[in-house]
Amino acid sequence: MSALPISRRAWLAQSAALSLATAGPLRAMAQPQATLVLGDQAGGLRSLFEASKALDDAPFAYRWANFQGAAPLFEAQRSAAVDTAMAGDLPVLAAAVGKTPLKIVATRVGKAESLGIVVQPDSPLRRVADLRGQTVVVSSARGSISQYQLYGALEEAGVRRDEVTVKFVLPTDAAAAFASKQIDAWAIFDPYYAIALQQGGRILRDGRGINTALGFITASEHSLADPARRAAIVQFLERLARAGDWALANPEAYAQAYSQLTRLPIASARLITARASVAGRPVSEADIAALQTVADRSARDGILPTRVDVRAITDTQLWKRPA
Repeated sequence: MSALPISRRAWLAQSAALSLATAGPLRAMAQPQATLVLGDQAGGLRSLFEASKALDDAPFAYRWANFQGAAPLFEAQRSAAVDTAMAGDLPVLAAAVGKTPLKIVATRVGKAESLGIVVQPDSPLRRVADLRGQTVVVSSARGSISQYQLYGALEEAGVRRDEVTVKFVLPTDAAAAFASKQIDAWAIFDPYYAIALQQGGRILRDGRGINTALGFITASEHSLADPARRAAIVQFLERLARAGDWALANPEAYAQAYSQLTRLPIASARLITARASVAGRPVSEADIAALQTVADRSARDGILPTRVDVRAITDTQLWKRPA
């Protein structure tokens, strides 16, 4: 990708729509059966549903609650402020370790090149081994998919983790620092990753061969215990699958809708949506096994303080749509 100059002000303007935002307007059918608060990250799910119109006939009321990363999203789920959440593999495990009362209820499939380690265009860092003795900023917090990707890349390159200084910074703050060249190496995920690349950042290593490219929808145990909300969550998951099918069949319309909602340039939106986790399906045995591998490796590497039993935090009975 060509290098384009970008100011700190421009970075802040682009990332403003992706940062911690208030809940969206309440949408409902007449006499709704239940009300759901749908947790989202950087407008990803909301843009998918608004583009596909898959929630237009939903038999429940809903509103969106948008967050810039998984850590604040799961804080909201822990406090019962959201009924559902969407995140990558490791953040779900970290939330479980943090005693968030959740169950994994669906899987989303994306592409591992949607995250990576990005450096300044003129950086002397050319390979992961060059990170030895350097500082890498990871977004958004401990237990993120970016931390897992960084540690996997370091292991692959034969670099010990204690040879690299790791700092954890929320995405919008890190974006501004990266734009003003206060940091050189940044482990980050889409949409922030794509924006950094389109504005001149250079890939040091992406997530292919390291990350699972799986995302998960979690539901609050409190919400699942309520019959009306449990039924509404099933309906939401059905519509999630429909929305994913629509996005795969209509990539340009999806990119346009994402651009309009997030206010990102259409070129960035096309890149982000082309590799986003859009396909939704029930949790399979292969998904559980893949996530358990992440859990075991994360416990081994000290990313998580303890091992998570993935099956124990997964509800495979809630949603039975054929894969």
